[in-house]
Amino acid sequence: MPIVLEAPAGRESRTIPVIHFVLLIVSAVAIYLSCEWFVNAVEWLGARLNVGKMAVGTILAAFGTALPESVVTLVAVTTGATEEAKDIGVGAAMGGPLALSTIAYGVTGMMLLLKRRGERRQVQAGTGVPPSGRDGEALGDAKDMKRLAKDQKWFLPIFVVKVALGLVAFTFKPALGFLFFAAYAVYFWREMRGGREADGGVDEELEPLKFQPGAASPATWAVAAQTLATLAVIFFASQLFVRQLDAIGPMLGLSSAVTALLLSPIATELPEVMNAVIWVRQGKTQLALANISGAMMIQATVPSGLGLLFTTWMFDGALLWSGLITMAAIVYLLLTMRARRLTPARLSAAAGFYLVFAVGLVPILS
Repeated sequence: MPIVLEAPAGRESRTIPVIHFVLLIVSAVAIYLSCEWFVNAVEWLGARLNVGKMAVGTILAAFGTALPESVVTLVAVTTGATEEAKDIGVGAAMGGPLALSTIAYGVTGMMLLLKRRGERRQVQAGTGVPPSGRDGEALGDAKDMKRLAKDQKWFLPIFVVKVALGLVAFTFKPALGFLFFAAYAVYFWREMRGGREADGGVDEELEPLKFQPGAASPATWAVAAQTLATLAVIFFASQLFVRQLDAIGPMLGLSSAVTALLLSPIATELPEVMNAVIWVRQGKTQLALANISGAMMIQATVPSGLGLLFTTWMFDGALLWSGLITMAAIVYLLLTMRARRLTPARLSAAAGFYLVFAVGLVPILS
């Protein structure tokens, strides 16, 4: 049964098939449940590879959750028949970091606030443990803040160069795409080299692997199988989610440009948001934040390198605006981290930058 939206007098009513909303909800639930299994598997994978706890978030989890948007960019820039089709990939390369630096961090902050307040209510009722922190308490000690700020300091200059290249044209610009791949390779090497020593050598007790719930130490094949299976579900469910938004947007009267710049980035970054929600719920805040910052590094380099190699990489007003808002959000986060004042409330405020982007996009597209 379709949903009919009543239009004002003189305008045509729009009919939206219910199937789009059903598939939207089904795909979102599938992403969340598969992320539950994915974070379980990727923690065991980190233990098998003997990498540090933070590298589990910045490299292993980030690589998996950044897969949907990276594939969107790859397919668009390599198979697009027109420049407009290839621009979809450029939009994805810019929209990903924007959504991560605003929505993903903001949702994580909100979840932390809800978690702490829920813990306080349980303590007051005499049924819970002391809360993990006060609302105004920073998210970690000086070492944690320094570690988080380091990722932002890696991301910001790379992203500034990425935006600057979108404003100029010169002959050898496509070759610079390889430099972005090299930048991520250096970041990858740095994160993986740290190993367990970077996290103080502390081993956390892991939840049983979902594929082998009765095993104290699951088989390597089971860890690999669960990781790959959940990645496949995340990938296909994310693509389904994006397609439903692309279908619903025009039916709601939204232009394709608004759908691509406002809705699609949120959809493609949904796995990172889901991972963050799950890890916050489990009390692993640093892993949640590391997953987001690691995914941002991938988004700043790999899709950008592909865009430079296969497109003209020239920005219009909307893309430039998205870049400026992303940089403003990162500067805000970096300053609060370096001042050791990153609290759940201040992290939640990062979502406000996305609202600023949406408001500023109206006159640009009109």
